[in-house]
Amino acid sequence: MQTDPLTATFAALADPTRRAILARLATGEATVTELAEPFEISGPAISRHLKVLARAGLISRGRDAQWRPCRLEVDRLQGVDQWLQHYRQLWDGRFDQMDDYLRALQKGEDK
Repeated sequence: MQTDPLTATFAALADPTRRAILARLATGEATVTELAEPFEISGPAISRHLKVLARAGLISRGRDAQWRPCRLEVDRLQGVDQWLQHYRQLWDGRFDQMDDYLRALQKGEDK
């Protein structure tokens, strides 16, 4: 079963370990060993997390002799940001309405 890119991205982001891996990759490329260091989980578990991230298009893995660096693929995260933009605008509008309402209430109390 194939899922749409946004669903795969959110599913990958649902796990805190995968979010921590992405945060680390935001600072630059890293090997699997480097990514595994802060976690108390097995190497195969880290590899499974990396596969989920790769399937979602959030990371890519290169090959440089024995070194297989992982890198963050920002484009997929930009898709999430674009999707969230609609809701950001919605909430900004609602906060603006609430500000207007509170100002009107304060003016009424000042009289």
